[in-house]
Amino acid sequence: MDLSRRFPFFHIAHMLPSPTRILRRAMCLLNSVLVTKRPAALINARRSQIEFDIDLHTGFLPRTPLPLLDGDYYIWERAFSEAADCVKLAEDCTGERGSTRCGEVWRSAILSWPILDIGGLMGDRRRLQRAHLVLSWLTQYYVHSLPHTGLPEPKRVPAQIAVPLVAVSKALGIAPVITYADTILWNWELIRPDHPVTFDNMLIKHSFSDTDDEKAFYMVQAFIELHGVQALRIMDDYMKISDFDNLPVATISRLARDLIRLATIIGEISDLIQDVRRQCDPHVFYWDVRPWLDGSDSKGPTEPGWIYEGTEDGENLELSGPSGGQSTVMHALDVFLDIDHRLRHKRSPAPSEENKRADKGFMDRMRHYMPGKHRQFLEYLDRMPRSIRELAETTPALREPYNSAVMAMKKLRDLHIRIVCLYIINMSKTPRPGHGCPAQAMLKNLEEDQQAAREPIRGTGGTSLVALLKAGRDATTRARV
Repeated sequence: MDLSRRFPFFHIAHMLPSPTRILRRAMCLLNSVLVTKRPAALINARRSQIEFDIDLHTGFLPRTPLPLLDGDYYIWERAFSEAADCVKLAEDCTGERGSTRCGEVWRSAILSWPILDIGGLMGDRRRLQRAHLVLSWLTQYYVHSLPHTGLPEPKRVPAQIAVPLVAVSKALGIAPVITYADTILWNWELIRPDHPVTFDNMLIKHSFSDTDDEKAFYMVQAFIELHGVQALRIMDDYMKISDFDNLPVATISRLARDLIRLATIIGEISDLIQDVRRQCDPHVFYWDVRPWLDGSDSKGPTEPGWIYEGTEDGENLELSGPSGGQSTVMHALDVFLDIDHRLRHKRSPAPSEENKRADKGFMDRMRHYMPGKHRQFLEYLDRMPRSIRELAETTPALREPYNSAVMAMKKLRDLHIRIVCLYIINMSKTPRPGHGCPAQAMLKNLEEDQQAAREPIRGTGGTSLVALLKAGRDATTRARV
């Protein structure tokens, strides 16, 4: 696009007071045009999903398990394997000097490492992904096993982990912290290596608590990703349409069938989510698993975070924990159905005051925790010349099928709220398991309950959960035509 023609003031910049201010205004105006009008001329040439590291059979999951690191990088793999056997949550080590000592030795060994250059991994995306998984899990083990000092001070991640993790993350276009990709997309192996990736041929490879509950929690989400491949195919077929102004009757009929099928797929994803209740005990998840997944800002924006030593701007990195909000397949469903989480469009019913107070930028921020290629796919999907919702508004035969898909998403989010209430909200009121003086434990629980009454329940990424989930559910309802 020729900016000098669209913005004539580019030719007289020398007459204006601040070139930086002019450029900022121009880019804001240009971005507004791109976002609101969806001009067909701005659509890239048709691209295959393969270009976005999306497999035709496994979707956002890789086609095969990630290979283990070798050579100089095997030192990371060895520490990762050792951590599973000896590193404990700091709060679980009270009165267990042996466990505390083992964690100290493990952390000291890391401090003796060289800081490895990742040049030997460049050019091999799968090895980079494995490096991100290993280094991010090492970060969680390191931070959450550090003894509590009782002082409000940041946790420091040593340069031996932080420097290569930040470098690998830049290469992959993903946040330098444990993400949904590290716990779900890349964290599995095949039961029968010579057979394809299917529901009955997958096992979760790594877990913090070594419990079946944690592995089941991850596996359900991996199954959702695998099931989402069918939805990606529907989106791909829609992107093949070249002329939305003159749709044949046969194409409209196919789109109606695809939307009805999409509603069924979303309903089946809801069934998979529901299955987590049968396989993962809420108490085990909340007290044995969730603490390991906490990110730097899990206690809220006012608490000290983490510092990545040896890295540029190591105090201001995006270090929230993993979240289902980082699932690209769920984002793709929202983008495809044109669900407006940012409240940019006037839709009915109007947002409640609670909706307006919720974190409207959450979904956008979660994209930073996705692999860069997957984030690019969402951007590509978002640039459709005409959204399926716009088409449904002007095509009576598509309204009911479209609304059925939207309401399937609404029901999914209703279910998600119930799951979060069961696994987090309710469990936050239960006593912490463990040993030690009962009276002291009771006083600590009372103190924590009083604090919880003053603050919202937060996710592993530090976001207020209830308001956020309700806002997402209500935004979905407003997408109906």
